Amino acid sequence: MSPIVKVQFGIFLTGPKWGRYCVGPIQFIVCYGAVVGCTLLGGQCMKAIYVLLNPDGTLKLYLFVTIFGCFMLTLAQIPSFHSLRHINLLSLLLCLGYSACATAAAIHIGTSSSSSPPKEYSVPGDDTADRLFGVFNAVAIIATTCGNGIIPEIQATVAPPVKGKMFKGLCVCYAVVLAAFFSVAISGYWAFGNRAQGLVLSNFVDSGRPLVPKWFVLMVNVFTILQLSAVAVVYLQPTNEVLEGTFGDPKSKQFSARNVIPRVLSRSLSVVFATTVAAMLPFFGDINALIGAFGFIPLDFILPVIFYNLTFKPPKRSLVFWLNSSIAVVFSAVGAIAAVAAVRQISLDAKAYRLFANV
Repeated sequence: MSPIVKVQFGIFLTGPKWGRYCVGPIQFIVCYGAVVGCTLLGGQCMKAIYVLLNPDGTLKLYLFVTIFGCFMLTLAQIPSFHSLRHINLLSLLLCLGYSACATAAAIHIGTSSSSSPPKEYSVPGDDTADRLFGVFNAVAIIATTCGNGIIPEIQATVAPPVKGKMFKGLCVCYAVVLAAFFSVAISGYWAFGNRAQGLVLSNFVDSGRPLVPKWFVLMVNVFTILQLSAVAVVYLQPTNEVLEGTFGDPKSKQFSARNVIPRVLSRSLSVVFATTVAAMLPFFGDINALIGAFGFIPLDFILPVIFYNLTFKPPKRSLVFWLNSSIAVVFSAVGAIAAVAAVRQISLDAKAYRLFANV
């Protein structure tokens, strides 16, 4: 279901206190965290293009994050989610396009004896604790990647039948996830082993030398930048709804000065804040893990089964009740460990890099 509807459903089931102050904030933090992650990744792609065209360049990453944020400022002013339907279609095509290109490039590099880099498939880490926390950190990242089902669901809840549309939306979503994300992940890990970067496109250039044709690397990065812009605008909509519900006037027309001025100011400030956070903490994998541990794991694996038991009230001796309860307990433990692992990794990276680091 959509972020707004999911929050309202959580409030209905858990009551105003738990719903408004627990479920709602988690959902909005997830959406806004995705905006921060997209802004950072967009800046990294821009920097990759700059370095490829100008290997001796000295411009820092935070400058490219800022440029991407300025681009986002324009897109963020699109009035409503319904206005994004054409951008969503373009986003889907771009997602399939750059995933196919990235997969093909990884396979080409992995099978080429001349350009294939040395690789190792062991779990990185100096000791057992490092490796264990690294595994749970990866689990949180996977939860973030595969938890994007809210994107095609947002408009599915607008008109009945909600259940049928929701199921179709999820089928389309996870078909894209399996075809696009998993193909990139599997081929990237096969080609680069544990040296695969959080942004696998970074592996296509080794010490300034492109392992595939330069034009190909440029094309894939451009595809990624455009797709990230669309995704960031989608995830920004729940924040826009909250801000405009607070500062707007529902009695005035949508394009009246009373609503346009607060909308432009609030959306601009939210993009500026997300851009600042992305530039300050340029650790894309760490941000993904943090969002997954504190957001997607609770929202996708814990709360749904709890809501099911609260709504349909299966007998406490039934298999469904105990299966749901077991899932909630297991993933609560996984989420807690993943949260510790994510915070631990950010603290380790913070020691190695200063704020606004040029990574």
